[in-house]
Amino acid sequence: MLRTMQKNKATEYVTRIVKESGSSFYWAMRVLPRPKREAMYAVYAFCREVDDIADDPAPEDDKRRRLAAWREEIARIYDGAPESAIGCALKDVVGAFGLRREVFLAVLDGMEIDAAAAVRIADMAALESYCDHVASAVGRLSNRVFGIDDARGEPVAVSLGQALQLTNILRDLKEDAEIDRLYLPADRLAAHGIAGEALEAVLAHPNLPLLCNELAAVCARRYAEADAALAVCDTATMRPAIMMMQSYRGIFDALCRRGWARLDQPVSLPGWQKLWILLRYGVI
Repeated sequence: MLRTMQKNKATEYVTRIVKESGSSFYWAMRVLPRPKREAMYAVYAFCREVDDIADDPAPEDDKRRRLAAWREEIARIYDGAPESAIGCALKDVVGAFGLRREVFLAVLDGMEIDAAAAVRIADMAALESYCDHVASAVGRLSNRVFGIDDARGEPVAVSLGQALQLTNILRDLKEDAEIDRLYLPADRLAAHGIAGEALEAVLAHPNLPLLCNELAAVCARRYAEADAALAVCDTATMRPAIMMMQSYRGIFDALCRRGWARLDQPVSLPGWQKLWILLRYGVI
């Protein structure tokens, strides 16, 4: 009885985190049957928790200490003795859906990058590695919960994870610069004659749109690859992933229409488009 009460409280806790996030993730996961839905809420709550640590304006040493504590909590989850509410929500999930420990640790590796006082990316290989840790790894966890086999799921995790994260990067250039983060590869910046550590000047450089278009072309290819990968999957099984892709692709298309000369002009998915996605995939 006590264990059931603890589990119910943990489930309520992670569900509240997802609901209060205001993310399209909540509606995308609503299409899942309850056990899978609650499992995804637990995965999301973990990702949100460690992302919040990385984004905290606290000193870098403090953030790294808190991320290290989560590495210890992951070990306790797999030992069956978690101490946090999120860990309790994940304890049964990891066994029920075969979630691999190393994938959770990969997410934490990505958060270590964002926890730095300043973020710079050396080249496209480093950018792809970053996207793999903070986005594709989450896709690997999600695929196990959705119930798709690894052979079909891995191409979706790789291509869609990169597409979603590149969309985030292109959308948040100005916001990231304000906290000393720049995810545009340094070698590509140099190739376009964009130099210097002053990020305000980098974003105002006349050649920046050329580089952003270059990265947008990569992003568009990743969406096309995700389309192809999802086409060989069971549509009902991967419906949440398809919904997430449609939402982010709408933002990406809006970014491309806006262009890269007005980075202070925010881009978001209009209400009618969100409603269309909900209707199209049978959530309401």
